[in-house]
Amino acid sequence: MKYLYNLLQADYLQRTRSYSFLITLVFTVYMAYLFVPLHTASYTTLNVPGFKGAYNSAWAGYVSAIMTTVMLSMYGFALVNSGIKKDIDTEVGLIIACTPISNFNYLLNKMLSNLMVLLTIVCCTFSVSIIMFFIRGSGYPFVLANFVLPYLILPVPAMFLVSALAVLAEVFLGKKTVLQFLLYFMLFGMTMAAIKLQQPDSLATLLDPFGLKTITSSIAQEISSGFHTRVQDPSFGFIFSGKKAFKVFIYEGVHWQLPFLVSRLLWIGISILLVYISSFFFHRFDFQQPVSQKKAVPQVKETDGLNLTPKGINRSLMPALVTDYSIFPFVRTELLLLLRKGNKWFWLVNMGLWISMCFAPLAIAHAYLLPVLWFLQVTRWSDLTTKEKTNRVHYFTFAAYRPLFRILPAQILSGVLLAVLLALPVILRYAVAGNVYSIVNIINGALLIISLAVCSGIITGGKKLYEIIFFMLSYAVVNKLTFMDYLGSMSHGHRIGYTLILAGLNITALLTSFIVRNYQSRHL
Repeated sequence: MKYLYNLLQADYLQRTRSYSFLITLVFTVYMAYLFVPLHTASYTTLNVPGFKGAYNSAWAGYVSAIMTTVMLSMYGFALVNSGIKKDIDTEVGLIIACTPISNFNYLLNKMLSNLMVLLTIVCCTFSVSIIMFFIRGSGYPFVLANFVLPYLILPVPAMFLVSALAVLAEVFLGKKTVLQFLLYFMLFGMTMAAIKLQQPDSLATLLDPFGLKTITSSIAQEISSGFHTRVQDPSFGFIFSGKKAFKVFIYEGVHWQLPFLVSRLLWIGISILLVYISSFFFHRFDFQQPVSQKKAVPQVKETDGLNLTPKGINRSLMPALVTDYSIFPFVRTELLLLLRKGNKWFWLVNMGLWISMCFAPLAIAHAYLLPVLWFLQVTRWSDLTTKEKTNRVHYFTFAAYRPLFRILPAQILSGVLLAVLLALPVILRYAVAGNVYSIVNIINGALLIISLAVCSGIITGGKKLYEIIFFMLSYAVVNKLTFMDYLGSMSHGHRIGYTLILAGLNITALLTSFIVRNYQSRHL
């Protein structure tokens, strides 16, 4: 237990002191502020057409708890899925492999570390939800149990499962980060779809890892019994439906049933079981290659040092020095680095999606295929400005001739160029149709994802924050969340205003990148 405690403490402190965790925490706290809007707000997080819940303790506690569960389950995986990878990159894993800690204990420690990071964010949203109740309260009494119980019963088992899946993905998929995100993204989407299709009285409700069906069924039943009308299951998420007439109902919370509580414990047991199974396949940092793949050790020929004759350097035989201060060689180099990064066979998947965008309906190609294709390049773009420090060559790049106006613009141009090339089928089809507005939005979106990669990489010095942001943006676009539409694939009321907002975000991110990189290059 002493070894486990020390590992857990060190791992937790390392993660919570990172910029990606702090920025994710700030973002989640801000989202918690928006989870339970006032009746006068232009959006809702729980949509029941014609009805809104009174702002009492049960409504504030249960809605914020289920929103925290769903939102953090969506992007929490991207925050914690690099625990083993960090031990590999820092070679700390080699030291851990020499200790008496078993594979299961080590992986369980990683799962608990993931859990503690996620529960830290849950505790912060819990505190914000109580504060917001007192700020926005409308005369209803404060009942602490209506906050504590939903936060214990709903997010905790879900965070156990997310933490275990992060460990499972690292054990079986290694450093294939894109594949980890893609499979988890698909699993999350299928789970949400299955929950929506379940019947309220079905035993499958017990298999809901988020507890979402139980909450929606309880709210629907409350409305049906109070107003003698049949309503469909409420839908969760940030829904901008405008101001419409509604009736206010008083929600008193869920009457927890023993089978449901047992199912929550069951999900915790399943999470630990997944970690135990993965321990049998854990590599324990043993990456020995076959003898045929090892580099041959060069044989050093022994000579008598007294008989060596210096030959000197003949400058006439050396190539002429050619000076080129343009950024185009850097653009070409950065583009080649992007294209050659990762497994070359993965380009077959990219080409398959690229060809599909040529023949699929234009709306589907723009709204679904293009964001998926761009998201598959997340590992190429995430270290666009961090690979220098990772490979410890930033001492040379920062000392080069005008790095702020040659190297950094070259990295931005190469990233945008790759994004535009990947989106070329959609752009050409819009050009044939004469739709200049959509072309401008796609180019704006390409510049946005690259500027975010550059800005987050320069500020945090890592790529984890960008991976989380890109994951959330891709999920939002595929699920038609209008306020996070960075591609322009949805209809917007003020078209010019939307385009200007995207352009403003791009300019802000790029200016921030240049200012921070200028400071870093002068204070190396």
